[in-house]
Amino acid sequence: MIVQSSLILIMSVFIATCSQILLKKSSDIKYESIIREYLNWRVIVGYGMMIVSTILTIIAFRNLDYKYGPILESVGYIFIMFLGRWFLKEKITKNKIIGNALILAGIIVFYV
Repeated sequence: MIVQSSLILIMSVFIATCSQILLKKSSDIKYESIIREYLNWRVIVGYGMMIVSTILTIIAFRNLDYKYGPILESVGYIFIMFLGRWFLKEKITKNKIIGNALILAGIIVFYV
């Protein structure tokens, strides 16, 4: 049950990461009115994904100790690095790789 809850939490983090990328893409677009700035498909889907992520997090913590939350949530930094590269054309620098490797090492040391 702990493995299943951990996977649900990781899926929740991935959905939240995708939502952040979508909202960032929406902020790069110029809209003709303030209403269209907040009522477009990217913003609506992005916030909907955040709601789904929150619900999945609640479900995951029903069977997961709270001490594992911050460890599994840090996987989001790794997701952001790759999704930022693919969708936002951000560069993956040596420091980003080292930082994410340290995060991954911390997850492995603490969780395993």
